[in-house]
Amino acid sequence: MQERERRLLEVLGDGRFHSGEELARALGVSRAAVWKHLNSLGRRGLEVHAVRGRGYRLPNPLELLDPEGIRAQLSPSVQGRLAQLEVFDQIDSTNSYLLTRAKAGAPGGSVCLAERQSAGRGRRGRQWISPFAANLYLSVLWRYPDGPALLSGLSLAVGVAMARALEGVGVVGVGLKWPNDLLWRDQKLGGILLEFGGESSGPCQVVTGVGLNVTMPKEPALDIDQPWTDLTTVLGPGLSRNRLAARVLEELLPVLERFESEGGSPVDDWKRYDLTAGRAVALRLPDRIVTGTARGVDASGALLLEGKGGLQRFTAGEVSLRFEP
Repeated sequence: MQERERRLLEVLGDGRFHSGEELARALGVSRAAVWKHLNSLGRRGLEVHAVRGRGYRLPNPLELLDPEGIRAQLSPSVQGRLAQLEVFDQIDSTNSYLLTRAKAGAPGGSVCLAERQSAGRGRRGRQWISPFAANLYLSVLWRYPDGPALLSGLSLAVGVAMARALEGVGVVGVGLKWPNDLLWRDQKLGGILLEFGGESSGPCQVVTGVGLNVTMPKEPALDIDQPWTDLTTVLGPGLSRNRLAARVLEELLPVLERFESEGGSPVDDWKRYDLTAGRAVALRLPDRIVTGTARGVDASGALLLEGKGGLQRFTAGEVSLRFEP
């Protein structure tokens, strides 16, 4: 993003009207140049309202991500776990970026955020809707001395950490839908994607991707195939995305580090947030649909499902899940 485009967004970020003359002064350019920069914002997917006699405004206040502002809100212990923090205006996927950086030797504790993802991914290759500066797209790289088989339960620990992060910014009633969705009143608020690399029985790395809906525009959200909500709806306007990013890192980095030395599986902590247990569900497998009643999770993070065939377990990589009405 050009420096003047960024400055334009900083001025318009309060959500109020600003005249073309005011914007020209703020950017040090002509009125015609302001119009060109406004068009550039439109190409990024940002809607700018223009009203004769009043000027220009964004439909909602907007805050750009600031790496130094995020760092400043972290505790000293978490700052010590943070190897590097990068923020991009646009990237294909924060997870893909860190997976590539991991192969090049990037250290554990590397963090990547983006204002927009052009190829954001959810589980099983699904698209993650990623409009510019509307939500939070964040990934963390962590390295482990042993293979992925010894990291069973990590997905549960990450889910619990994310639920606590949302509670830390004021969300009441957040819950977890197995295997990786964050819900509020049965509406999707965010998701988690863990991707592994390295040796199957030796040193490996995990990239943990987090997507949280902050102020989701209505038009991009038309492609979401399930009920959803965002933090602006839950909490009202005004949540700082930089504060949210810091809260996520404050919860997530210690969990990733503890798992390196202690392992374990926070089944009891998961139970506090589990929205699936005791409910009738349908598990969509590649070749069939299995229905039954969810009975919680085991220590490896697998879902326990009671159906006609008795109690069965299903791993996160095999299924998607929707609540039955």
